[in-house]
This record gives sequence, structure tokens and C-alpha cells, in this order.
Amino acid sequence: MSDNAQNLSKKNSIDLKEIINSYTIYWKWFILSVVTALIFAFIYIRYATPKFAVKTEIQILEDKTSGSELDVFQDLGLLGGGKNNVEDELLIINSRSNFIQVVKELNLNTKIKVQGNIIESELYSNPPVNLSFIAADSILNRADFEFFITISSSTTFGYTEEEDKPIKIFAFGKNIPTPIGDIVITPNVGVFENYKDRRLHISVKPIEEVAQTYRKKIIVSNPGEFSNIVNLSLEDAIREKAVNILDALVRIYNKNAVDDKQTIADRTSNFIDERILDIASDLSSVDQSAQDFKTEKGVTDISAEANVNLNVGVANQQELANARNQLNMASSMQQLVEQQDTYEILPTNILADPTIASTTERYNQLVLERKRLLKSSNEKNPVIVNLDQQIAGLKSSLLSSVSTTVNNLGLTVNSLSGQQARFNSKIYSSPANERALRDITRQQQTTESLYLYLLQKREEAQITAASSSPKSKVIDRAYSVSKFPVSPKVSLIYLVSFILGLLIPFSIIYTKDLLDNKVHNMHSLEKWVKNTPVLGELPKLSKKEGKLVVKEDRSILAESLRIIRTNLDYLMKTKQARTGKSNVIYVTSSVPGEGKTFLSTNLSMILASTNKKVLLIGADIRNPKLYTFFTGSDIDKMTKPSRNKDAGLTEYLYDNTLEIRDIVNPMLVHRNTIDVIYSGRIPPNPAELLMSPRIKELFGQVSKTYD
Repeated sequence: MSDNAQNLSKKNSIDLKEIINSYTIYWKWFILSVVTALIFAFIYIRYATPKFAVKTEIQILEDKTSGSELDVFQDLGLLGGGKNNVEDELLIINSRSNFIQVVKELNLNTKIKVQGNIIESELYSNPPVNLSFIAADSILNRADFEFFITISSSTTFGYTEEEDKPIKIFAFGKNIPTPIGDIVITPNVGVFENYKDRRLHISVKPIEEVAQTYRKKIIVSNPGEFSNIVNLSLEDAIREKAVNILDALVRIYNKNAVDDKQTIADRTSNFIDERILDIASDLSSVDQSAQDFKTEKGVTDISAEANVNLNVGVANQQELANARNQLNMASSMQQLVEQQDTYEILPTNILADPTIASTTERYNQLVLERKRLLKSSNEKNPVIVNLDQQIAGLKSSLLSSVSTTVNNLGLTVNSLSGQQARFNSKIYSSPANERALRDITRQQQTTESLYLYLLQKREEAQITAASSSPKSKVIDRAYSVSKFPVSPKVSLIYLVSFILGLLIPFSIIYTKDLLDNKVHNMHSLEKWVKNTPVLGELPKLSKKEGKLVVKEDRSILAESLRIIRTNLDYLMKTKQARTGKSNVIYVTSSVPGEGKTFLSTNLSMILASTNKKVLLIGADIRNPKLYTFFTGSDIDKMTKPSRNKDAGLTEYLYDNTLEIRDIVNPMLVHRNTIDVIYSGRIPPNPAELLMSPRIKELFGQVSKTYD
């Protein structure tokens, strides 16, 4: 290790030791602070209200069986379902409304406390008196009122609304008028006698304020991200009270959940009933519309009737075609007969009428017979004339029959055409009727399906409402975590008090050192003046210790001055070897009160104790203090040879006629002989006066005379 490193390590060790010493010198203050802190800790623990930790655990259940009341519409896709959100349930458990119900149920806004010498203790489970408020709940829920009672006997008690006011005597069971309404106080038999002549403090607080207080005190937590377990914990001075609060909170949470489900179920059932009534009316209206449509259209089964009309129409169309063909042939036959001027053969079997057919056949026979006879005779042959007459008669008869047939066929064609038009109309209107009836049928089916669906859902909603279960299952009812209070923590308080007792004086000393800009010892001075030698250091004196050292003095001050004398003597001899005689010592400082006069005076005494001839010059002519050190019974001022006994350095510098011996004062101080030159009178210009050349002359002469 190099020399620099060794010096640095040594310096650091010295600094650490110095820092430790700067604190250990105040060990009495550390002990006093620690003892005081522990006493305060004991007092706090003695009068602090102990608190017990109470805990309960519940499990958030998932609706897997009955489901939510709104899940009856789940298959419609209108409402989303899913698992319970535990984080949401935490917020619901810790809701303000739940705590308000807890406060109302357990009557937590009213407290009865018994006063002790210093603190009050709450009476929860079995108070000595029972309170009955004759006022509206709206007033009591917002009341902020307190009063004091003192049980004086089995029938009377003292009442006052302020602790330091005179009490009024009331009888148990009588109305007491108060700002929040009349109050009736009755004794709790078997208990109130234990509290005779003791003052009870009764307070009534707003329910919302008390609920908010417990809401902040109760911790609701979830142990894991994917866990359905919820932990509830509470610290309270009364274990039974904390247990009741947590049990009531869980009970009210489950009750509200069941009530919410029941409310939703009732609203769902009412909604379904209203919809069933509306849909039943719609269904009746749709059925009536179907009936009216079928009645108006005269149909029962449109598809079957359309098939019948189609088949009949086809047959009718065939008959119409046949009738038209026969009518055309009859018309052609009629035209042919009407246009027949010669004796020509007529077509046979054209018409289905047998009379026409036989007449035509007879007509053709006669025509053929006439043609045969004309081959051998002429037209005037009586036989031929007779044939002509017969042929003309048959022609007239045939024309009449054909005309009748034409008329009959025309009527038949017209009749069949009308029937075909009616059939076509029914066939063409069938799709429209079928579509209209289908619309009515579809609406009828939809309404009927919805009606049946709502009937089913009403039964399901009633089943769901009947089987509504709480949202949570109690795993562990509220129980006390430990039979010992969890607060105040005695060991922790004592530990903190001990640390605080050490920290307070440490902080004060550290702050004091941090703000301190003074040099207190030689080591700290050497840090600042590294290249300047430090001759020594002087201890701090108490007011009882003397300011001047005496001969053969063994005090710390004397020993410190002797060390300075030794170091100074070595320094003076070293300088004297280089520059000649050098025996003038200057003692100075930057501001008044730093000990210039004290050091120079005592250093002069130490130097004089070694039989040295010493001269002490008080050069502080602005604020002279040297004369204060040479007063007392142990100081003998020898006869001054000067002609001016009061002359000092100032007079010497002003008056050139004065000599050095005129201002030197020989002294015998504690068997030490020393010469002193006082400062003299305070001049108006001390700085300029000290710049006088006589000061150099003074130092030059006395340095030769004195050691």
C-alpha cells in the first residue's frame, strides 16, 4: 500500500473516530432521551385502547343451476350471461348502502361509554340502560348529539348535556326532552346496579358518518386473481362487536342479493304476464282475420281447391275445344247447304247429330238417283221432277236442322267459355289468396309460438324465483384471529420508542453539526490549514475555573499551554537559526471574543514560569480587555517607574516624549514576574495609529530586551 493510501486510510479512521466521539460525549442525553421515549411508550400502551382482529371468509358462488332471473331470455340472445365478477362483488360488499344497513341493524350509531379516570370504555353487549328515541327515523339518522347520565338510584338518574354543567334528576321511563326529540331511558335490570354513581357518556352520531367510518376500517380483499374467495377483516376494541359487524355485513350482502333476484324475478314475471295478455289479444285477432279471409274468399283449403279447379278447367277447356270444332263444322255445313244451288253430294258424318246424318244420307241418295236418271232422261221427267221436289224438301229440312245445331253449339261454346273464364279466374287468384292466407297463417303461428314460449318462460321464472340462492357461501363465520389484541403492538412500540429516543438527540446533534461552521479542535483546523503548522489547542473552561494559570499548575489548561510553549519554542528556534533573533509573538483573530487576550495572557504566564523575561503588549486598542486579567488579590502590581502611571500603547504612539519604560507595568502574578503594556485609552483612529513608525521602533527595542 502506498504512503498516500495509508495516509488516506489513517485520515478516514481518524475522521470516523472523531465522528463517533462527537456523539458519545453526549451519552447522557442519549440515555435521557431513550428513557423518556420508553416512559411515553409505556404511558401510551397503558392507556391505548386495545383492538382485536376479527376475520371472516366467504366464497362467491356461480349461478350454474338456476341461473339469473334474466337468464330466462338467454336463448334469445338479448341478454348476456356469464360468471360472477369477483372484483365487482368486492365493490358491492364494500358499498355504502350495505354499511348503512349494518349500522341500522346493529344500532351502531348509538354508543354508551363509561368514564374512567383518564379514558372511556364502550359498553356494547350488556349496557346498564336501554334507550328509546321518540323521533322520526329521518331525524335520528342525521342526529349528532351526546349527553351524560349518572345512575343515582334504582329509580332515578342524573342527566346533563354538557360534562361540566349541573345535572338534572329524572326518573327511569320518563320522557326527556332533547334537541333530537324525547328520549326514554330504562334500566337494564341486573346490570345497572354495577354502574351506580358512575358517569355514562352516551353519543348519537349520523348513520352515514358511522357507516363511512366502518367502511374504511373493514378490509375486503381477494387472495388471488382467479380465486372466488373473499376475505373480510376488521380491528375493533370490542371483539363481539367486530364479529357481529362482519356477520351482519355478509348476511345483508346475501339478503340484498336474494332480494335483487326476487325483484328481478317479480319484474320478469309481471313483464311476461303483460306480454301474455297482449299476445293473447293479438292471437285472437289473427285467428279472426283468418276466419274472415276464408269466409270472404269462400275457401277452406286453397291448395286442394286450386288442384280441383285446375283439373276441371282442363276438362272444360277440352269440351270447349270440341264444341268449337263442332260449331265450326256445323257452320261450314250450314254455309255449304245454303250455298248449294246444284245437286251435289254433301259431306256426311261431319256432325254428330244422327238426324242430320240420316237426312244428309237420304239427300245424297236422291242426288245420286237423279244423276243416274238424267243419264237416260231429262229434267222434265216427272220422276226427276219428283226427285227434285224431294231433294228440295230434304235440303230445307237439313238446313233447318244444321241451323238449329249451329245455334245449340254456339250456346254450348258460350257456356263453356264462361265456365272456363271462371275457372281461370279461380286458378289465377289462387296464388294471391294462398300468399295472403300464408301471411295470416305465418302471423298466427308466430304469435302462437311466442304465446307458448312466454307461458313456458313464466313457469321457468317462477321456478327460478322460488329457488333463488345467496351469492356467497360462508366458509368461516366471523372469528377472532387471536385471543390477544393486535393493537397496540407492545414490542414494536417499545422498539420504535427506543429508536426514536436515539434518533432525536442524534438528529439534534447532527443538525447542530451540519449548521456549525466553527472550528472546535485542532484536527478540524488542520483539515483547513493543511500546510500551516498548528501549535496546539486549549480546552473549554467552565465559569468556576480561573482565567490565569499559576506556577506549577497541573490543570488541563496549563498542560495545553505547555504543549503550545514547547512547539512555539521549537518554531522560534528554527526561525531564529535562519533569520537571527526572532522572539516577537503575535496573537490575533478575525472577530472579537475568540480568546486573543486569554491566550496571550496565559501563554505569557507559562513562558514566565520558566524564568523567562516576558513582555505582554495589549495591542487591541479598539476593544481593550487586557486589564481585566490582572485584577485580584493574587496579583501584585509593582511600583511603576514611569512618570505617567496610566500611560499605555496608545499614549506611547501619540506622545513621542514617552519612552518604553514609561508604559511598562511590572507584575507579580501567582509568583510569576511579567511586564505588561496596557492598550491605553481608546483612540478615534486605531487603525491609522497602529500604522505609526513608533510601533516598529517599540517592537525592535523590546525584542532585544526580553526573551
